[in-house]
Amino acid sequence: MVTAIIGAGIIGTSTAYYLSQSDTPPSDIHLIESSPELFASASGYAAGFLARDWFSAPSTSLGHLSFDLHKKLAEEHNGYGRWGYSRSTATSLAETIGQGEGEDWLGEGTSRAKAAKTIAENDDTRPVWLATSQGRPDIIDKGDGTAQVDPYELCQFLLSECKKRGVKLHHPAKVTKVTRDPKGALTSIHIQSSQTSEEYDISCTRLVLAAGAWTREVFRTLFPTSKLNIPISSLAGHSLLLRSKHWPPPSSNAFPQSPEQTAEGANGSKHHPLVSQPRCHALFTSDPLGAYSPELFSRLPSGHIYIAGLNAHYPLPDLPTERQIDPRAIEVLKATSERLLGKGEFVVEREALCWRPTTNRGTPIVGPAKKGGEEEAGVWIAAGHGPWGISLSLGTGKVVSEMVEGKALSADIWGLRL
Repeated sequence: MVTAIIGAGIIGTSTAYYLSQSDTPPSDIHLIESSPELFASASGYAAGFLARDWFSAPSTSLGHLSFDLHKKLAEEHNGYGRWGYSRSTATSLAETIGQGEGEDWLGEGTSRAKAAKTIAENDDTRPVWLATSQGRPDIIDKGDGTAQVDPYELCQFLLSECKKRGVKLHHPAKVTKVTRDPKGALTSIHIQSSQTSEEYDISCTRLVLAAGAWTREVFRTLFPTSKLNIPISSLAGHSLLLRSKHWPPPSSNAFPQSPEQTAEGANGSKHHPLVSQPRCHALFTSDPLGAYSPELFSRLPSGHIYIAGLNAHYPLPDLPTERQIDPRAIEVLKATSERLLGKGEFVVEREALCWRPTTNRGTPIVGPAKKGGEEEAGVWIAAGHGPWGISLSLGTGKVVSEMVEGKALSADIWGLRL
C-alpha cells in the first residue's frame, strides 16, 4: 500500500527510513515537503542533544528505543564522522536544577536538566571551553545516557538513504486535498508543486502527518469538516552557532574516522566503535540578566558550540524560510556566551530562529488520528515533540512505520496517542 508522509523533517525522514526497510516497497513511499529549504526549522537548527532517561512515563519507552537506535545507526554508518554522533557529558551550572519528571520545563522557561532523573557524583570533568571564572559544574550524566549529534547532517543522511532506496521526494510541494472512496477509505492525495505550479494526484491509502509546528494547520486544510482537534502549537527559539578557541582541544584528534578505524562485522558489515572517540559536553545553566535558562552543546568533529534556551511565542509563518530573527534575542545570547566562554574567546558563525512543535501536556502525539468516536481513517499523527524531536526521532519513525503496517510496536506509546 502507498504511504504519503507530509513533512520531510527529522520525524518524516525517520519514518520513511524505517518504513523503507520493512514490507512497503520504497517506491510506494512519498515524502512531501512544502518549505523551499529542506530542514529549515527545528530539524536543522535544533541543538541535537540526545537523552535516554530524561522523559516522563508516557515517553519513557520511546526515549529508550530512540536512544538505542541512535547509537546503533551511528555504529553501523560512521555516525561520528557523518553527523557528529558523540557521547556527551551533561553538566549543570543552574542555581536550581530541580527534580521530578516531565517536559513542562520548556513552557515554564526553566532548565532541561529538571527532566534528568539523577545527579551523578561530581568529578574533574568540565567543558574545556567554559571560562574558568564559572567554577566547576555538577555532573548530571557522564555520557552513558546522553549523546550529541548535528541534526542537520543526520537529516541529510536519512534523506539520502531514503532516496537511494527509491523513496520519492516531492519538494517543494504541498498536499492540497485528500480523496476518499464511498466507504471512507483514503484513496489519493492532490499535490501542487511550489516551483512549477503543476498539480497531480498520487494514489495513497496511508497518510502520516509529520509537519512539525505546522501539523495542526495541515490537518485543518486537508480535513476541514473533521471534529478532531490536533492540539499542537509552536514555540520559537533563537540560537547561535559558535566556534571557540578552546574547542575541540588539540588532543582530541577530532576528525572523521578513516576506514582503518572500522571493524568488520557479521556478513562483512562495517562497525564503527564509539568508545574511544572524544566526548562532547552539554551545559545547562541560568542567566539572571537575560531571565532565561541557557543551554550550550559542544559538537564534534565540527568543533562548534551551540547555545539556545531563549524562547518566545512568535507568530508561526506560512513557511520556516519566512523567519525574521529578533536582533534583541541575538544580543542576549551573545552576552551570555561572553559570560560563559569569555569575551573574545569565540566567534559567531550562525544566527538562527526556528519553531518547535509543542503540546500542552508536554509529550508528543504519536498515533492514529482517532479520539473517542471521531476518526480520520488511514491517517496518523507524529508531531509535538517540543525540544526532544531529534532525540525521539528515530524511535518515532520506527514505531510509526510499524503502526501503518499493522505490526507489533517496538515501544509502548499508548500514553502518546491523541
